[in-house]
Amino acid sequence: MAPPKPASVSSMVTFTFSLNPIADLEEMWKYQFMQHAFEAGTVIAILAGVTGYFVVLRRSAFVAHAFSDMGFAGASGVVLIALAPIEGLLGASILGAFAIAALGRRAFNRDITIGVVLAFALALGVLFNSLYTGNITEAYSILFGEIFSISTFDVRLTLYACIGVLAFLAFLYRPLLFASLDEDVAEAKGLPMLLIGTAFLVVIAVAVSFAVQVTGTLLIFSLMVTPGATAQYLARRPQRAIFVSVAIALAATWSGVFIAFYTSYPVSFYITAEVFALYIIVRILSLVLKWRVRSEQVSALPVDTAAVPEAPLKA
Repeated sequence: MAPPKPASVSSMVTFTFSLNPIADLEEMWKYQFMQHAFEAGTVIAILAGVTGYFVVLRRSAFVAHAFSDMGFAGASGVVLIALAPIEGLLGASILGAFAIAALGRRAFNRDITIGVVLAFALALGVLFNSLYTGNITEAYSILFGEIFSISTFDVRLTLYACIGVLAFLAFLYRPLLFASLDEDVAEAKGLPMLLIGTAFLVVIAVAVSFAVQVTGTLLIFSLMVTPGATAQYLARRPQRAIFVSVAIALAATWSGVFIAFYTSYPVSFYITAEVFALYIIVRILSLVLKWRVRSEQVSALPVDTAAVPEAPLKA
């Protein structure tokens, strides 16, 4: 009989890892909470990989982090009226997206606006936590992520929301890419920059709201930023970079869930450690390749003998 839905992996029975990965997958797939973890993790990784590329391209990493903190304030607030934390997380993140878009029209000058809105949202989170006297374990799970506690309803909600967001991104792809590469030229061409920026902020808000189920608000960069940042070093074309970003997010999520099944440590730690290690390796390899190319270019330059002064003859 499968164990009940765990509050954390540490509360589960210790499972034994074997040298047969197929048998291990069959064993963990017997448990419903593992099925939900893989299903939700797959959908969230795809969404985070796609949106994360544009987050990096538009230099909006701070926005992703801000939305996760705003979402925590919303999750803390809705528990006061007995609602699910994900509802408050979504609502607060989307409201924050509209507030940031209204106060900061251009992408490059939104840092101050984000900081102001973020400070107010965190203050609300502190207030809501102090007002609530019951058990706020679910709200605190938003901080660190708890993919093993995702229910069947959460999986379906995540799937439908991610399909909608990806469909909207496909519709917005060309103008969003143009605006992300050169905002001034895109505005000169007549693109509605305020509308595009607002729409993308809402997309980030929704993506972050679901991604925190895996990584938590404190480690949101691991899925929303790091795969996209790594992909930019591995692919030049946007389509290929998005594909690489999704592949990295999927690989990290699947392996993180797999490893966490056999250990007492959180999934978010493994996902973050894996994407961070890959990013460092790719950066080092990129620097080494650039150094080698420059060395070869310098060595291939012809030596101008006329410019080299002759040594004076000794008497």
